[in-house]
Amino acid sequence: MVRLCAEDVRTVMERDPSIKSLAEALLHPALPALFVHRVAHLLHERGARLTARALMTCARAITGTEIHPGATLGRRVLIDHGAAVVIGETAVVGDDVTIYHQVTLGAVGWWRDNRRLPGERRHPVVGSGAVLGAGATVLGPVDIGDKAVIGAQALVMTDVPAGTHVVAAKALRKSHDTLPSISWLP
Repeated sequence: MVRLCAEDVRTVMERDPSIKSLAEALLHPALPALFVHRVAHLLHERGARLTARALMTCARAITGTEIHPGATLGRRVLIDHGAAVVIGETAVVGDDVTIYHQVTLGAVGWWRDNRRLPGERRHPVVGSGAVLGAGATVLGPVDIGDKAVIGAQALVMTDVPAGTHVVAAKALRKSHDTLPSISWLP
């Protein structure tokens, strides 16, 4: 556990260009969420679900990062900024993944476990080396391939092959002739 947490600190130092020292790395906003998650996940796996959930609730209150203790996070995961990141219970995040702020790895339904088969997942699996841009939302039991890039504000609800780049929107040429005139003033 200590080695994993030390590796998390090294990851912040290596991959966050704003970090210039060990002291700054230790003050990285998402590190406490990662540290607590690693402990909470171990407790969750050993059946101490309530304790694990209580730890993650405290971490969320402090960091703004919500990671369910049942979620599996790989090594060298960088959650940059951490603000408003949500990672659901059956999500799996591979090694060397970068997750920016306001990313959601969520489910598409509200049903309880008794409405699904044992072992069936509700949340995404993110392959190693993937990047999830600011505000990206990945919903359901989809697979994001290794080294895929999910752009800022993208909504993903289908599998993404390895190495694929997904963008949220494409800029269109603006034509004033085709836009309706709207006036909000009387």
